[in-house]
Amino acid sequence: MPWLPRAALLWDLVLGFLGTAAFLVDLGADLWAAGQYVLSGRYLWAALVLALLGLASVALQLFSWVWLRADPVGLHASQPPGRCLALLHLLQLGYLYRCVQGLQQGLLVWQQEAPSDFDLAYADFLTLDISMLRLFETFLETTPQLTLVLAIVLQSGGAESYQWVGICTSFVGISWALLDYHRALRTCLPSKPPLGPGSSVVYFLWNLLLLWPRVFVVALFSALFPHYVALHFLGLWLVLLFWVWLQGTDFMPDSCSEWLYRATVATILYFSWFNVAEGRTRGRAAIHLVFLLSDSVLMAVTWLTHIAWLPSGIPLQTLLPVGGVCVLLGLALRLVYYRWLHPSCRWEPDRVDGTRGLGSLEWRQLPQNRRMAQLAQNFFPRVRDEAALPQKGEVNGVL
Repeated sequence: MPWLPRAALLWDLVLGFLGTAAFLVDLGADLWAAGQYVLSGRYLWAALVLALLGLASVALQLFSWVWLRADPVGLHASQPPGRCLALLHLLQLGYLYRCVQGLQQGLLVWQQEAPSDFDLAYADFLTLDISMLRLFETFLETTPQLTLVLAIVLQSGGAESYQWVGICTSFVGISWALLDYHRALRTCLPSKPPLGPGSSVVYFLWNLLLLWPRVFVVALFSALFPHYVALHFLGLWLVLLFWVWLQGTDFMPDSCSEWLYRATVATILYFSWFNVAEGRTRGRAAIHLVFLLSDSVLMAVTWLTHIAWLPSGIPLQTLLPVGGVCVLLGLALRLVYYRWLHPSCRWEPDRVDGTRGLGSLEWRQLPQNRRMAQLAQNFFPRVRDEAALPQKGEVNGVL
């Protein structure tokens, strides 16, 4: 394996620590908000906050446990016994344990003068799983929590200090998860093209610029019609779930857990784009974009017809046009990214977890996170091997 600078290893370790810290801070902000709602007698709001936390946590523990059970025997030699690991997941500590394990492995690699190929590959393996779980947590808990807090602020006409803390930590968590997921996908590329700051910033910005107007308009609809937002989400979620099923996903090790994955992806698609199938995605992305924009426009029109229902003091007349401008900027940056910054790769058969510069037998003995590698194949297009294609007018090797 090519030698990696200690500075790069230290940077990876710092990013892992910051990601874990961001998760804990966001969790603390949500618990603080729930406690404040209880103290002020707003029990329904507290129950919604805790319900979102609980559902997302259970989903994360299920993903983590199923993946651990599906991993090769003997891969996680340093893990506690199976019963202790199961207890950690039952106590909703499985994801946090994975974060600690990833930090320990990263620290081990950084302390070594010449890390072994296995230690480096195992650190990548753990980091990729943590990145995927962080993305799921973002759209199962952080994004809905942000929507809920914004809806409460819109209904009440003002924001308390703990609500501002929740809004800020949610935006930081969402931003971090999107960028971290993109960075993790890049590590799965067979021919790792340079991950320049320009492409990272553009990818991060177009996702965020398209996501926050969607969150805002859903929050606005929730503030206007709190009794109907659940029906709205359920109706769209079922349509998106059916669409994901039609694409024939094959991500999880068994059919039951595959439906958990599809349900999670449908939740992500309610807020943002997420590719789940191999092949050219331009058509699917366009369909999803039109679907989501149409729904957002309908909710915005609904607000215009019920503007007097919300308290004054919040500059909605300004925020809605700003949201429209953000959507246009996000679409422009998305076109820029996919036109000039999105890399294409030459994927080789049975070699999907990155190039290590090793022989095939030695390479296959290293930990390979095929879950994330499969998503990377879906996200990054294949390059046609020009040398393998017959040239114009060439028949049987004769021009």
